[in-house]
Amino acid sequence: MTTVHEPTATSRFTDLSVWPASTTESAHGHLTVGGVPLAELADRFGTPVYVLDEAEVRDRCRTYRDAFPDAEVLYAAKAFLCRAMAHWMDEEGLGLDVCSAGELELAVATGFPSERIVLHGNAKSPRDLDTALRLGVGRIVIDSPSEIARLAAAVGPDGHQKVMVRVVPGISAGGHEKIRTGTDDQKFGLSISDGYAQHAIARILDQPQLELTGLHCHLGSQIVSVKPYLVAVRRMVGLMARLHEQHGLILPELDLGGGHGIAYRPGEEALDLTELARKVRAEVADACATAGLPVPRLIIEPGRAVAGPAGVALYRVLSVKHTGDHVFVAVDGGMSDNPRPALYGVRYAPRLVGRHRAAVPARVTVVGRHCEAGDVLAADADLPADIRPGDLLAVPVAGAYHLSMASGYNLVGRPPVAAVRDGFARLLVRRESLEDIRSRDVGL
Repeated sequence: MTTVHEPTATSRFTDLSVWPASTTESAHGHLTVGGVPLAELADRFGTPVYVLDEAEVRDRCRTYRDAFPDAEVLYAAKAFLCRAMAHWMDEEGLGLDVCSAGELELAVATGFPSERIVLHGNAKSPRDLDTALRLGVGRIVIDSPSEIARLAAAVGPDGHQKVMVRVVPGISAGGHEKIRTGTDDQKFGLSISDGYAQHAIARILDQPQLELTGLHCHLGSQIVSVKPYLVAVRRMVGLMARLHEQHGLILPELDLGGGHGIAYRPGEEALDLTELARKVRAEVADACATAGLPVPRLIIEPGRAVAGPAGVALYRVLSVKHTGDHVFVAVDGGMSDNPRPALYGVRYAPRLVGRHRAAVPARVTVVGRHCEAGDVLAADADLPADIRPGDLLAVPVAGAYHLSMASGYNLVGRPPVAAVRDGFARLLVRRESLEDIRSRDVGL
């Protein structure tokens, strides 16, 4: 097991290990990402604002392509999707994994090739399936027995659709119980242990318009060990061997999902992608050789690991309050633009940017502006003791599951997204305005 050493408060002030590779810091506390000062971005676009380093996103796509040269890499759009993101994925040669008709239509409207899109979801609506068939997605991942008949009927007797089956391999992995999806006690997939997966596969084989191309599994999120993936490979290939014995079926694809863990704070562990690729390829080859099966093409679905480290969230400090032994630093955002600390207890490492840090560090709690005691963005954060209203705080690793999970709580409006690259910044997603909110309210 890797030993993780907790950095000191002082080292956190200078440690840029979880920031985009383009990040630089001046002696006066000015932080620059993609060649653009963060203070300048805050002045130009207002706060809160998400900043996305385009070069970092593209570099991470290429890292995956290099690590898995023979695999199909699908970006998990649920992490963060906009038209620019879909365009970058297309240019970098990744496919897309979408979970709804909305994500699918946005991607295709951008010009993303529909045959390189896979539709997931544990409860696909009629609109989801109809849109997938109308736009011609590459594969649909069947997650429940009821989807088989619905999909076959929607395809029609003369139609054709490639499908996969999401299998539950019975593996507990992930950074929090709410993001562990490889066990039998959660809502996703069909279990191997109780035979539901095998039964569903037999039903699919009875539908000539559905072509079963492979098996799919997803173990969870924020996995930092390679071992669970190797166990999954053995169990999935074992199922493929049984299907070959029972049905003479040879499946050409094996999808191991994503869930690749990243570091949110300096000193935290992340999944070693090079080790993952090497060991997974070897495990698949060995397991297939033992079972007498040809090696299937691997599919992987990174989302957070592509988008997360490329993003930075900027906030203005609104107030600093001393209550007993606690110091609460309140900012102009909160759980409406980042619900993850409230949902999963995620911890971030915010930094003061835009001015020189003259004071020693102090332990504070960065809280949001919403009417909830759980509206905490960063507990036990180390910030200068002279933090004051008007200061600018930057939170790294904010590119995944921030805007995609943002809500309309307190009607504050969702933040904009600005992209930076080579010293230039441009708006990708504009701020949600009061007029946007008001226009949806059509009753009286």
